[in-house]
Amino acid sequence: MIERIHLRIVHAVEQYGSLTAAAKKLCVTQSALSHTIRKLEDNLGSEIWLREGRSLRLTQAGRYLLNIANRVLPVLDHGEEKLKQITQGERGTLRIGMECHPCYQWLLKIVSPFLDSWPDVDVDVKQKFQFGGVGALLDYDIDLLVTPDPFYKSGLCFVPVFDYEQVLVVPDHHPLATRQYARAEDLRDEVLLTYPVATDRLDIYTRFLNPAGVNPKQHKTSEATDIMLQMVASNRGVAALPRWLAEEYCTKLPLAVVGLGETGIAKQIYLGTRESDADTEYLKAFIELANNYNAPVMTNNQ
Repeated sequence: MIERIHLRIVHAVEQYGSLTAAAKKLCVTQSALSHTIRKLEDNLGSEIWLREGRSLRLTQAGRYLLNIANRVLPVLDHGEEKLKQITQGERGTLRIGMECHPCYQWLLKIVSPFLDSWPDVDVDVKQKFQFGGVGALLDYDIDLLVTPDPFYKSGLCFVPVFDYEQVLVVPDHHPLATRQYARAEDLRDEVLLTYPVATDRLDIYTRFLNPAGVNPKQHKTSEATDIMLQMVASNRGVAALPRWLAEEYCTKLPLAVVGLGETGIAKQIYLGTRESDADTEYLKAFIELANNYNAPVMTNNQ
């Protein structure tokens, strides 16, 4: 029978690289760890690892066991944490995953009133799930996903919380600065600055440049919004951002906002959750706050 300790051992050896390190992490002796795995191998009739010098290589059975561990252990850990919080009279922790670079600043404006309203609930924002949020939700690594691109899957629910328009940000002295909107052809000779996201997930490519068969002169990336827009203000390129965020920076830097195409690019921000968490009160309260929040510079594209 596969037990939780077997999953813990396989996961720890893979994570820390050796039986010795795994035993230390799990607070057991190496001999006890080896005995536990040998007993499992006897029951399964298959080896978990093959020794290659001083290193261990997972067999096919071991690799399958590791996959189980990666799926099951987060669920068990999450369940134990929830039960512990209930026992201790705590509400819990809302773990939020981000699949939207510029949404972090919007999120801060929601988190503040939420924490005031729910003093027994902590908030943990996990940005490492920027581009794998659906899997993180299903694996119980996060409880709520902020994303502009919902991926509908059984067991998940996505709620739109606000509309926005994707726009082009240019220096205020740029030839496009006085235009109501830019055409795709206008970007042929421009350096385009974006977040470090694959182009097939960037709206300025999929919904603006690619349909027109246009590529910018150069494409550069930046993780930091502040740095990106300082680059734009210094005439180092142009950038595509949500209008509400771009207009906020226009009050601080010499920038101008231009529409993308005659009809613009309309987007929505969604909050994704597991259907099984639908009755979690603080999760429902967070979504309600997000639905009721209106950023002061946000412009909907209807």
